[in-house]
Amino acid sequence: MASLLLAVIYVAFISLGLPDSLLGSAWPTMSQDLNVPVAWAGGISAVISMFTIVSALLSDRMTLKFGAGKVTAVSVALTAAALAGFSVAPNYWVLLAIAIPYGLGAGGVDAALNNYVAIHYESRHMSWLHCMWGVGASVGPYIMGYALSQGQGWPWGYRYIAILQVMLTVILVLSLPLWKKRGAIAVGESTDDTASSDGNAERFGTAEGVSVAERKPLGVAGVLAIRGAKEILVMFFCYCAVESTAGLWASSYMVMHSGIDKITAASWASLFYVGITVGRALSGFLTIRFKDPVMIRLGQVLVFAGILTMFVPLPHHLGVVVGLVVIGFGCAPIYPCVIHSTPAYFGEDKSQAIVGVQMACAYVGSLLMPPLFGIIAQYVTISLYPWYLLVLLVLMVAMHERLRKLRG
Repeated sequence: MASLLLAVIYVAFISLGLPDSLLGSAWPTMSQDLNVPVAWAGGISAVISMFTIVSALLSDRMTLKFGAGKVTAVSVALTAAALAGFSVAPNYWVLLAIAIPYGLGAGGVDAALNNYVAIHYESRHMSWLHCMWGVGASVGPYIMGYALSQGQGWPWGYRYIAILQVMLTVILVLSLPLWKKRGAIAVGESTDDTASSDGNAERFGTAEGVSVAERKPLGVAGVLAIRGAKEILVMFFCYCAVESTAGLWASSYMVMHSGIDKITAASWASLFYVGITVGRALSGFLTIRFKDPVMIRLGQVLVFAGILTMFVPLPHHLGVVVGLVVIGFGCAPIYPCVIHSTPAYFGEDKSQAIVGVQMACAYVGSLLMPPLFGIIAQYVTISLYPWYLLVLLVLMVAMHERLRKLRG
């Protein structure tokens, strides 16, 4: 039963990734059809991010009241409805309004599933879970491209994804009994998967004899009061800032700093995401032998090595290209292993609240830090791109080492 539920969760994360890349791939056509400037895509993206943050912060309260299975099912249904709404939106302002339930649904799925897998499954499953997100994010543009190439237009691209989300909602509803059985085991005792995930089963238990079913929502203030919570939140903020900034500005850095032509730069920049996806598939196997803190440090070392490689003047700009791929590989284990380690550091009873705030910090980092570098690139120089990533990495490493001292 646990394996069947895990398969459902994997499919759910593929579906979470499917719509994430749709807006970018469809916007050149959408902006023309809707007669709005190309830059207005940022407004839709910002609304989605803001309400994803809201739902992530509410995830602890919602999961305590309804359970991870129901929250996931309702969140996917909400996302499906929003995607269907996108497909019939007559103008830009309606798209902005529909972006609200879109963000709420995405944040609900993200926070609920990440914490659930962190508690109930081993670290390798968390890495493969996020690899599944990469699969979905890669497939989404192909579905949109198919709709456009067939003359169906961007509405059908959204419609196809909405249909897939509806199908997933049905699967999630049918799987609800599996979630209940798994949750009942978690409250009563540690599962074999949980016990083996960090080699220290008692650290996943609830604090001070308070079960998950009995405790009240912590809220943001309650989370911040926990020793070590600020460190893991800043660490997660920095990681997501590194990943989103590296991905967004890679192509521009190649063109404006290295003199690579635009088409080649666009192709090479995608290798960063290939590095993340392939790296997460591989890191899943490595977590069988190495614990989460080791994997996080390994990722940080690889990111540092990738940044240094970008400074090496190799022929044909290979230093920049290889550096980006190595940074992608380094990013691969950090996100899933930080989440998976959260119950070990803070206890199962607090993990949902902390993971919810972690998700919010992730989206804040992704929302604020790439535009901040854009200002630096415009008014100072884009050559500071690797230095910007390095500063964020150093802060991330410092927070991780402090967390290990406080909670290790």
